[in-house]
Order: sequence, then C-alpha cells, then structure tokens
Amino acid sequence: MWYQQTLTLGAKSRGFHLVTDEVLGQLRDLSCINVGLLHLLLQHTSASLTLNENCDPTVRHDMEQHFLQAVPDNAPYEHDYEGPDDMPSHIKSSLLGVSLLLPVQNGRVVLGTWQGIWLGEHRIHGGSRKIIATLQGE
Repeated sequence: MWYQQTLTLGAKSRGFHLVTDEVLGQLRDLSCINVGLLHLLLQHTSASLTLNENCDPTVRHDMEQHFLQAVPDNAPYEHDYEGPDDMPSHIKSSLLGVSLLLPVQNGRVVLGTWQGIWLGEHRIHGGSRKIIATLQGE
C-alpha cells in the first residue's frame, strides 16, 4: 500500500526546531502500516530536515551556533536577491538535506530513544513549510 499527503508546518524563527509531534500528528494513515517506510521530503531550499537529539534543547541551540559560524550571513555571496540570509540558507539546506527515510512498525515510526525529527529553519523569518509524506508498507 502507498499513502501520500502534504503536511504543513507552522512558521518558525531561525534555528532548529523539534517537529516530531507536529509531523507525525498530521499523518492520517500511519496507524494502517504494520511494516513499512515513511519518506519525508521538505519542499524548500532554505530549510532542512534532520534526525537528532529529542530531549535537551541546548543541542538545538549549539547546532544553530555552529552553523551561524560555519556559514555566516555576511560572507561575500553573489546570490543575495532575497537578503543576506538567503544564500547561507541554501548552503545549510544542502549540507543537512531535505529528506528523511524512517522505518514504520505496528503503526508507529521507529526512532531511537533520543531521536526526534528536526526542522532546520535557516531564514531569519521563515514562513510555513510543506512536507510531502509518503508511506509505503503493509
């Protein structure tokens, strides 16, 4: 069986945000899958999806500080049509990626004890974000 739907994440400020509940709470058909896969594709080039620490928010803060130093807004980028945070956002999105492939078992996504789905919002004022969620399984 295959299921596909578009999920919408509310607008978030720049930084890394734990969105596991926001994502999984929108999946209508997850409970129908006994064994399968969930593919998540973020449809944006200035944000990212990654799997990381779900408990201590200082990990998300430290990750943001690392990326602000590694990919600064004030570098001499040619692409600056949408402001100084645009090109650095594209770089961060490419470094981290925009998709996740997660196992599903007995109607639940199987994550490690300390794992959660993160949205990396790389724009200073990011808008709502769309994710195409595809469930495959039986």
